[in-house]
Amino acid sequence: MIPKQERHIAYFSMEIGIDSSIPTYSGGLGVLAGDTIKSCADLGVPLVAITLLYEKGYFLQSLDEEGNQKELPVSWNPRDLVTPLPHKVTVNIEGRTVAIRAWQYNVTGVMGYSVPVIFLDTDVEENAPQDRAITHSLYGGDQRYRLAQEIILGIGGIRMLKELGFTSIKKYHMNEGHSSLLTLELLRVMDDDIEAVRKLCVFTTHTPVPAGHDQFPYDLVNSMLREFIIPEMLKKYGGAERLNMTLLALNLSRYINGVARRHGEVSREMFPGYSIDFITNGVHSYTWSHDAFRKLYDKFIPGWTNDPFALRYAMSIPNKEIWNAHMEAKHSLIEYINKATHAKFSTDVFTIGFARRAALYKRMDMIFSNTQMLNYVAEHVEKLQFVFSGKAHPADWPAKELIKKVYSYGKQFKDKIKIVYLENYDMELAKLLVSGVELWLNNPKRPSEASGTSGMKAAHNGVPSLSVLDGWWVEGCIEGLTGWSIGSLNPKVDESEREIEDLYGKLQETALIYYQDRERWVEIMRSTIALNASFFNTHRMVQQYVLNAYFD
Repeated sequence: MIPKQERHIAYFSMEIGIDSSIPTYSGGLGVLAGDTIKSCADLGVPLVAITLLYEKGYFLQSLDEEGNQKELPVSWNPRDLVTPLPHKVTVNIEGRTVAIRAWQYNVTGVMGYSVPVIFLDTDVEENAPQDRAITHSLYGGDQRYRLAQEIILGIGGIRMLKELGFTSIKKYHMNEGHSSLLTLELLRVMDDDIEAVRKLCVFTTHTPVPAGHDQFPYDLVNSMLREFIIPEMLKKYGGAERLNMTLLALNLSRYINGVARRHGEVSREMFPGYSIDFITNGVHSYTWSHDAFRKLYDKFIPGWTNDPFALRYAMSIPNKEIWNAHMEAKHSLIEYINKATHAKFSTDVFTIGFARRAALYKRMDMIFSNTQMLNYVAEHVEKLQFVFSGKAHPADWPAKELIKKVYSYGKQFKDKIKIVYLENYDMELAKLLVSGVELWLNNPKRPSEASGTSGMKAAHNGVPSLSVLDGWWVEGCIEGLTGWSIGSLNPKVDESEREIEDLYGKLQETALIYYQDRERWVEIMRSTIALNASFFNTHRMVQQYVLNAYFD
């Protein structure tokens, strides 16, 4: 472990997904944060990460026979996995002094370098009951609860870093706007020197969806942030009508980026006047490669673990070796599906995967838009199998109905087209899915997909994507070589009908290749690894942050 005085980057994220056993994440944002930290550890980037310790996690998802989602509390003991620290700091919330303690988990890279992850926790004896609960649940409660969490993360996080001895931080990276209150604490300790604070701050925006940009009424802000009574400054930089956490970060950061080339363009349209760059997301290559593919890469591409760009040499791996690794991964998934659902999935059947957070704009049910066409594809090619997974936010009733809808199609098609929905989507289940299917399906409503990383994970296992040209797929799609596109690149009008036709046409095309030209299919798998996995990884992404954002 290097000295704290040599840690120069502080990475703030509302959620961090390091491992399924530490349930402090809900989905893509947290898993990306975890993958980023792992690559920083592998590459020796002098970073310390800050997040909250959620003793009740996000939630465990249980689905009944009709697809109704029930949220169950997560059961885990932080002391079994993370180390409590004796240090404490305080913040003021609604006039009350709220104590914060710290926990630490070290992420160790391939060369033995470690990145500390600091978890902040308010569940301490000296706090009032409502304050002890602030860090219990991820994305739970009302606006007051959310703002309290963001006070703990941003303001409390800065104070905890100082208390722990991290006194040489040169950049504060806000992974989405949840942590942007850290700018207020920096202004306080730097005598309101705006330019000095800007020089210290980096901001990454992750979503074009309005709900992803937290906003709070100023009555609530003034009530809760009494030690920061600076209304004019706050309204100048955080928004005149409501405190917009994204605007606060935009106005007080030197470097700002979106998470894909297309998302950078969309972000500049959303926030005109701001200089917004892009750094396309990636995934941690070793984490998301199935054991069978790890062994394959070790055999043919030694050193790939810490140099994922070397995966371009996958073009020299024999087809038979790639296929054998894929079938080993597929057996793992099919065994899990049949044990969990008794659906009698077969390893011989073309299997399509769709798994991500359940939300309407992700259009999980798009494949069922025309059941006659879907039947036609199944009847005129060979059998198809679909596996779905994903949690709906507890308050998102339309998304819950979407899950039920997919369940109903599973009953409608019965054995003609096997369809399963696996409950409690987490990192471990994601690893099975992205490595065990033949084709990864993704069809969000444009331009709502900032990046998307599930297809990148699939690519590390030779699984091509069938996807709408949004987010990362604009950069990753080489038609018929790394996967297939749905719809056009620059639609002038809503083209949902065309996308649906394209979806069924490309589904039939891919299934025909799989069943009738296996050699070509494996060549597509190989080029998917060589062209996409070698680039869309967090090692490349972190190197870009280092060059463009951290050490400018």
